[in-house]
Amino acid sequence: MTPHWEYQLRFDVSDSAAAEAIRLRRQEPKLGPLFDILVSHRAAPKCLFDAFGEYVAAGEKYGIERYPLYEWTKATIETPATRKKYLKSFAVYVDDREVYAKATADALETALQPLVSCGLFARIIKHDTNPANNPQPPE
Repeated sequence: MTPHWEYQLRFDVSDSAAAEAIRLRRQEPKLGPLFDILVSHRAAPKCLFDAFGEYVAAGEKYGIERYPLYEWTKATIETPATRKKYLKSFAVYVDDREVYAKATADALETALQPLVSCGLFARIIKHDTNPANNPQPPE
């Protein structure tokens, strides 16, 4: 039987001002197409910087020993260069889920692709849950 992997789309925004507007969900004309696409797919953007901050906060609240990537994540959000990078990177959640079926990811990727062509996005990346394709937390 073939394993059933789930997927997550991520996108990197081309400029910091647009990324900040997306983080704050500001309704700006140039972001209209993005928000229209996301709504039509029951999706929402999640800034990776914010997600990392939530992970660090959870580790500090519940004990960092339960969060194997705590040190890396904390260093990432505290280092200016990586902070800048992750403030412009977003994961796409669908129906409030971090990962979803391949067909959902494929349809969303196709719908979002014009935002790369027009310059709003620098790139779109599709990740899967196959451990062989993803770095594993330290033991």
